[in-house]
This record gives sequence, structure tokens and C-alpha cells, in this order.
Amino acid sequence: MYYPYFIAYITIGLVISLAVFYWAFKTGQFGDQQRARYLPLKDDGDAPPVKATRFNRIEIYGLFILAIAGLGATGAVLAFALYFSKQ
Repeated sequence: MYYPYFIAYITIGLVISLAVFYWAFKTGQFGDQQRARYLPLKDDGDAPPVKATRFNRIEIYGLFILAIAGLGATGAVLAFALYFSKQ
């Protein structure tokens, strides 16, 4: 009865997930797996703190906006389904 809305919602999520995976693969996020397995064991005791750049702040704000948009879309689909289930 309400399957098209939920299927569309799942499809949009899947497309976004695949786009993010493709982006991560193309930018080399999975490039050095041999070194990555030892990173938790590395001691950075006296390393200077990482300075946040403008791009990092924009990225954080963008992720926050995406999270809010996802929660809003979830609420909209849920409200839409509940509204039409009463009719």
C-alpha cells in the first residue's frame, strides 16, 4: 500500500551511499590498507594538534546539514505515511 514511498526512500539512500563510496574509492581512501592496520598501535604522544582549516569547517557544516536533511526526510516520510493511513 505504501511501498512506493519506502522503496523510493531506500533507493535514494542507496544511491547516496554508492555515490559516497565511489567518491571515497576515487580519492584513495582505501589505498594503503597495509599501513592502516597498524595505525591504532602508533603512538603520537608529542604530535602537535591538527589545525582546523576552513575546508574542514565547511565539511563539518556540510555533514551536519546532510544529517539534518536525512532526519527531516525520515520525518516527512513517516508523517506522510501516518497521514494517509488515517484516510
